[in-house]
Amino acid sequence: MRILSLSAIIFLILSSQSEAQLRLPAIISSGMVLQQNDSSSLWGWGTPGERILVTSSWNGKTDTTAVNNRANWKIKVKTPTAGGPYTITLKGYTTIVLNDVMIGEVWVCSGQSNMERSYLNGLKDIRDELPTCYNTNIRFFNIPKTTANHPQDDVQAEWKVCDSNSLRSFSAVGYFFGKKINKDLNVPVGLINASWSGTPAEVWTPESIFDNDDELRLAAARLQGFRWWPNHDGLCYNAMIDPITKFNIAGTIWYQGESNVGNNDIYYKLFTTMIKSWREAWKKDFPFYYVQIAPYKYGNNNVGALVQEAQTKAMNFPNTGMVVVTDLVDDINNIHPSNKHDVGYRLANWALAETYKQKGIAYKSPMYKSKTRNKDKVTLSFDNVPKGFRDNNTIEGFMIFDLKTEQWFPAQAKIEKDKIIVWNDNVAEPAQVRYAFGNTIIGNVFSKEGLPLCPFRTDNWDIDQSPAK
Repeated sequence: MRILSLSAIIFLILSSQSEAQLRLPAIISSGMVLQQNDSSSLWGWGTPGERILVTSSWNGKTDTTAVNNRANWKIKVKTPTAGGPYTITLKGYTTIVLNDVMIGEVWVCSGQSNMERSYLNGLKDIRDELPTCYNTNIRFFNIPKTTANHPQDDVQAEWKVCDSNSLRSFSAVGYFFGKKINKDLNVPVGLINASWSGTPAEVWTPESIFDNDDELRLAAARLQGFRWWPNHDGLCYNAMIDPITKFNIAGTIWYQGESNVGNNDIYYKLFTTMIKSWREAWKKDFPFYYVQIAPYKYGNNNVGALVQEAQTKAMNFPNTGMVVVTDLVDDINNIHPSNKHDVGYRLANWALAETYKQKGIAYKSPMYKSKTRNKDKVTLSFDNVPKGFRDNNTIEGFMIFDLKTEQWFPAQAKIEKDKIIVWNDNVAEPAQVRYAFGNTIIGNVFSKEGLPLCPFRTDNWDIDQSPAK
């Protein structure tokens, strides 16, 4: 039996150590933002048995862990209140120093094209921001479009300070959201963008969900395949969401739904299931604030309205909030409304009021609550109108159903403080009411705080979804 000399053994050990490379995922890097006042995970790869020492400059404390037999390691570090910049030193067989680390609020920005759109799509409100946008307290982590058949452990992206270069390709909605959070809270903000135009919610949901749910799987099969967009369950989740689920976040903002008009009947279940799966992956019931899709001329009648309705219903799911944007549409033939500034600010107001408990913020759109009929008129009651509705002599967007003729007619409407009275002079037996319910119907009713009334219907009847003429 051949026996190695002591010097040979030492040489082999030193050689293996010198070749060992302490590695970190892209999201753990210089310039990152960590969630404040929490335990943030740091993780990576190394040599099995290698001891990792982690020292943060905000308290000088050193935490230790070891690389396991799969060459993985993970450690939690306690973060202070917002501030920075700090350094984090990680030492194993090699040493990594992370510089310019900020502590603040971290949000994921996800969805399809209306979340993805940026200066590169010609948005004027971002072009106007470029000369003055530099802000070292806003950081972007822009995940490129990627798919994978199985969950991945890393992405190819890097943290960047907000400036006229990095902002050009970043989500406009995400930017305006982060800008307001940074300004109103006076804390650093980290924004992680994972969005892809044209994608249905199925691709952002773990594939295992569909393996165990026949209803969702069959509904997903009804989606039309597009040449340039992924549409198979879990593809974007595997590559763009799962790799960052160990990174602690404050919450998520979301703008999507246009690509699910073809299976709108399942969208409520799909959407809330997706939210639940993300929270389970992060092991945190974080807030999830989203945008109701805007009016648009779809190819089939009412399919957009039914997605809007599903999104409104999803507000019953815990710790969610929805922004209504019917008033921000400049062209019903364009599925991408140009005003992203107000969308981002409305999302930020949800976060400021609900997540950060700031007072005096108007952030909830009026929502239909109930109706009463008095002869030939219907009186509608609403939530979220503490000061009532704005006075409006010419109200648009209401339809009323006549029991006698079994037809829908345009309705007149009158505001009385926090209620709306609806009628049609030729309808003697009104039964149901709809407001802005249709692909392209835009109403003009606002709370006194300036927020648009959410589209609704008082009935639950089958809806015409035939091809539009």
